[in-house]
Amino acid sequence: MVGIVDYGMGNLLSVANALELVGATVRVCRNADDLIECDRFILPGVGAFGDGIAGLRRTGMIPALEQHVCNEGRPLLGICLGMQVLARTSCEGGQHKGLGWIPAEVVPLKPSDPQLRVPHMGWNDIVIRDAAHLFKGLAQYPEFYFIHSYHLKCDSESVVPAECDYGGRFACAVAKDNIVATQFHPEKSQYSGLKVLSNFLDWRP
Repeated sequence: MVGIVDYGMGNLLSVANALELVGATVRVCRNADDLIECDRFILPGVGAFGDGIAGLRRTGMIPALEQHVCNEGRPLLGICLGMQVLARTSCEGGQHKGLGWIPAEVVPLKPSDPQLRVPHMGWNDIVIRDAAHLFKGLAQYPEFYFIHSYHLKCDSESVVPAECDYGGRFACAVAKDNIVATQFHPEKSQYSGLKVLSNFLDWRP
């Protein structure tokens, strides 16, 4: 069973529908007890970092998620804001502390081409550097749907299996142990996105 973590910051229905399309049994988790029977988790999210991490803390689920994900090794996929809150810090709207599960900080997206608008919204191809699990079966330059104004600046490229170029390269996916995350929205990315979700379901880290 896949647990979708509900902390008030995402379109849970589209994520749930996409997961069900690739064969998942889904539970929307609103408290720590809801997480217990799930064998893997999705941390979605759209919006500002400060609101997101505050909402996640209000649910009281962080200690339980830390136990299930960081200690027990259950797989977790973060999506968009759900990727960003995995970082140590963010400067969006002031300084905020994240979960710190990925060695990275969240910084503004600053394209070198002034004609490229922020937020980065719409379809963009990516460059896959490591197709070992999340991108297995996809071409090297698949397209995905993005909407964001900030991105992860990672301490090491070793946790970056894919990049996107939008007036400069940025990490559009991260992977560390049993944790993976994408800046793009797989649930909005048609075939390629469904393939990523299917790969996540099949992944045994």
